[in-house]
Order: sequence, then structure tokens, then C-alpha cells
Amino acid sequence: MLALALLLAALDFAQLERQFQYDAAQPLAIEQKLLFDRDGVRVYDLTYASPKGGRVTAYLTVPARPGNYAGIVFGHWGPGNRTEFLPEAQIYSRAGAVCLMIDYPWTRPAPWHADADDIEEPAKSVELQTQAVIDLRRGLDLLTAHEGVDAKRLAYVGHSYGAQLGAILSAVDKRLRTAVLMAGIPDNGAVALEGNTVGIAKWRERTGVAKIEASLVILRATAAIEYVPHAAPTPLLFQFARLETSFSTPAMERFAAAASHPKTVLWYDTGHELNDPRALGDRARWLARHLTLRSVDRQLRTAPGRE
Repeated sequence: MLALALLLAALDFAQLERQFQYDAAQPLAIEQKLLFDRDGVRVYDLTYASPKGGRVTAYLTVPARPGNYAGIVFGHWGPGNRTEFLPEAQIYSRAGAVCLMIDYPWTRPAPWHADADDIEEPAKSVELQTQAVIDLRRGLDLLTAHEGVDAKRLAYVGHSYGAQLGAILSAVDKRLRTAVLMAGIPDNGAVALEGNTVGIAKWRERTGVAKIEASLVILRATAAIEYVPHAAPTPLLFQFARLETSFSTPAMERFAAAASHPKTVLWYDTGHELNDPRALGDRARWLARHLTLRSVDRQLRTAPGRE
């Protein structure tokens, strides 16, 4: 383990980013079906081939009318899935963007499901996180291949685990015009070693700090803080919650401080879900500005539910 620690300590960014290379010439092999066509947006259930094996499950939202569109890829929080951003994506599609929401390998159905415990199986966890980033990159390929999408107007939005993956994506794929990183942390240690909830504290005592630290050495290969200093020139919007319960304010501040410029950091009086309507409004207007979308203010007004 000491040799591995020394090896990781010696890694530079050029070495780190090589693990996210893939063959972009491979066919995407897209399979899709229309779920619904409503209020000017078509929503598709689709899958595409992962360079790491299996198929990526996703939703795609497309403006109903032909046009010149931006493209946005979304990354959900760790235990979540592709449904997290589906309502929000439809707002952006009505404003002029094609949006893709993927499932990570650990939330996909059989036979494409693959999972690993970060501390018990850190090497496998790194492998799956690497696959998730590559699948997001392939998502950018999918968007740029879509009719009407402007390859110079691409963005990423990620929440929690999706923010950590987004830090990597922003560093290794310079096609992004901007990225929004919501409720992210610099590395797994921000929860495993610094988390102060009763549940985390009991888990840490059962697992043992020495075992956790050994796993964190391996997990450095996909730690957000190793990548976020290399996001430039991509502008980053950080959104954090002041009432987080799983990790600390210093950890979040450390994540934002490590990021390259340009960046904007916003805080909200809410929890990890970031369900403050102002957070939605701020990132929607940020995306509209950076991607030259139509005004989203009208779209942000609450619409009645459907029976």
C-alpha cells in the first residue's frame, strides 16, 4: 500500500487524464423511443453504447421545432438516477437546448448494472467512476451528433456525486462552454473522515480510520480536487447549501477554492438537495447566459400539475 501511495503522489494531471481516454470513432449505437411530446418538448427514453461495456440508460429532451440548439449533459447525485433533472431539462429545451440525463453504472438496470463500495472496493470504485465520466463524454458526442446542436454551446450540470464527476469532466473535456457543480465535495475523505453525522461517525468507528485512509489513497485517482484546478478556461458555477448535514462547510470551501478561474460561488439556506427555488433560477439564468438560450424567466414560473 505504501508503494501505491508513493505512486499516486507522483501522478501529474497528464497521467490522471489518460484514464479517461476512449475511442470516439466507436459507434454510439443509439436506441430510443418517444416517451411523450408535450408543451414544445419531445422526451425520449434511450440507450447508447458505453466504451467500457454495456449500454448507458438515459433520457433525452429535444425542442419540438427545428433550430440551432445548445446541448446540456446532466449528472445526478450518487444514489439518484436520470430522473433527477428531467423536469429542469424540459425548461432548457423550451429555451433552446437538447438535454441528456444519464444513469451511472451503479444505477443502471441489469444486465448493465455494476456497483462497488468506495472503501471496501476502492479500485473497482475508481473503475466505475472512470466509466461514468467516459459515458458523460460520450454523452457530449451524442449531443454534438444530434441534428441542430451547436458543438460550441455545450454545458454540464451535476449534483453531489455529479458535481465531483463534473469537476473531472470539466478538466478532461474542453468542449464545455460552462459547468454547474451543485453540492459537491473535494474527495471521499470529506465524508468518510470529516463527516459528523451520527451514522457516519458510527460507520467510521466500525470500519477503522486506517482502512479508510488506505482506500482514500486509491480513490485519489478520481478525487474532484485533483481535477478542478484544471477546468480553465471553462467557467464554473458552484452552488452550495449552508445547512448540509453529511459534510462540512470547510470541505465545500476547499473544493471551490481549489478550482481554476473563472468561477462563481453561491450559497443557499437549504440542505443537500438544494431545493431552494433561487438555486434553480440562478443556474437556469447562468446557463441561458453562457449558452445563449432564450429567456428562462417565464419557464421558471410554477406550472400547474397534470391529472
